[in-house]
Amino acid sequence: MSKSISPGVARGEPLVLQEPLSLWGGVDPETGDIVEPAHPQHGENVAGRVLLMPHGRGSSSSSSVLAELLRRGVGPAAIVLREPDSILAIGALVASELYGSVCPIVVTDTDPGPGTWVVDGDRATVRGEGVQISRSKSDIE
Repeated sequence: MSKSISPGVARGEPLVLQEPLSLWGGVDPETGDIVEPAHPQHGENVAGRVLLMPHGRGSSSSSSVLAELLRRGVGPAAIVLREPDSILAIGALVASELYGSVCPIVVTDTDPGPGTWVVDGDRATVRGEGVQISRSKSDIE
C-alpha cells in the first residue's frame, strides 16, 4: 500500500539509499552530490533520480535544502519512503508553490532495498500514490 504526501508525477533512475540521508549538510545544494563522508552513497548525485530510502534524517533545514535543490534543477525527481517525513514534504510543497518544481513524495510499505525490487538500470515512475519499477527504459517512455 502506498500514500502520497507530496503530489505529482516523476520518472527517473532509482537511487536506493542504504541509509537515510540528511539533506542539510549531506547534499551539496549547488550540485546535488551526496557530500556526507560517512554515507554509503557518498559521491552519488541525486539530480533527476528517484530516491528510495527508509525515512528522512533531520534537520528541519532539510526542507529548505530540498527546495533549493529543486529550484536549481539538481534535486531528486521523486522520493519514496517507508515512513512519512513532514520535513521533506514541506520542502517539496514549498518548491512546487514558489518555483513550480514538482518532487512527488510517496510512502510505501514495499521494501525499497537493494536486491529486493530495484536493481541497477531500472527506471522508476512515481504517480499519485503508486510507484512502478520498470526493467527497461522503454517500458515507461
